[in-house]
Amino acid sequence: MAAWLVRRVAASGAIVFAVVTFTFLLLHLAPGEPFLPSGDTPVDPAVVTELRRQFGLDAPLPVQYAKYLVALAHGRLGESFALHRPVAAALADAIPNTLALAGAALALDLLLGLALGVYQAAHARRLPDVGLGYATLFLNSVPTFWLGLLLLLVFAEWLGWFPVGGVVDPVVHASLPWAGRAADRLWHLALPALTLGCVGAAGTARYQRAAVLEVVGQDYVRTARAKGLPERRVLLVHTLRNALLPLVTLFGLSFPFLLTGAVLVESVFAWPGMGKLAADAIFRRDYPIVLAAAIAASVMVVLGNLLADVLYAVADPRIRVHDQ
Repeated sequence: MAAWLVRRVAASGAIVFAVVTFTFLLLHLAPGEPFLPSGDTPVDPAVVTELRRQFGLDAPLPVQYAKYLVALAHGRLGESFALHRPVAAALADAIPNTLALAGAALALDLLLGLALGVYQAAHARRLPDVGLGYATLFLNSVPTFWLGLLLLLVFAEWLGWFPVGGVVDPVVHASLPWAGRAADRLWHLALPALTLGCVGAAGTARYQRAAVLEVVGQDYVRTARAKGLPERRVLLVHTLRNALLPLVTLFGLSFPFLLTGAVLVESVFAWPGMGKLAADAIFRRDYPIVLAAAIAASVMVVLGNLLADVLYAVADPRIRVHDQ
């Protein structure tokens, strides 16, 4: 188990290094200049030259790459061109918001997807299964930003049940008791998490339905029914427990979806997370922010997949034996 885990960690480190390398090269080889204004406002070329020298962008690309790796090895992420603050501080403000959004969406994804998948399997090839099958297929095909805009229009603009954006109410949040502050955060989190979680739950439900139907045909399930056990017990105890293994795989696969979807969802709902920070930095050609966001995202993804691998190996010892 230890050797297997070491190989997984080494592979994860290699993936993060590859992400850093490709992101660095693509950013610096793409056309454009980070210090030029976005509008028609003229800028003194001498100022641009001095800024390039100040941030080390006048050096050859291999030299810039080597310096960045050295700084990264010492835990230095640099300073933002546009925000004029350390990149680490900007990420420290944004990452907790992204983790809160991704965590809530992941919980909704897995729990709702599991419930729908089990319900469909219990009513396989009947009207509830067919109706939910079409509904989940449609929802799984909907772009997250489109669903976010629709929920924002209906529940925030028309009905006024939820805020249109942000993490908290900037006017009253500080004056609320701790329970009120928690409720305020959940109120602002509801629509963004629902947007990401529902799209993911639609795919999870389809996977889980297939897994439950596969287990239902096993001999031990037929034996449980032959013993006269109630159908609910057969489904929830004997069938569901052995059909949860694909859910572990989906747990690892959900992280890339949540992080890429968060870029659009955070922009739609003005959620100040890592996705919105990275999107704004891309338009501003803010290299340090984009690189740091790519590193943080890749670390989250590989950690999620590493955790899924560990859970999978714990649940199925044959995987460890095969990888040894």
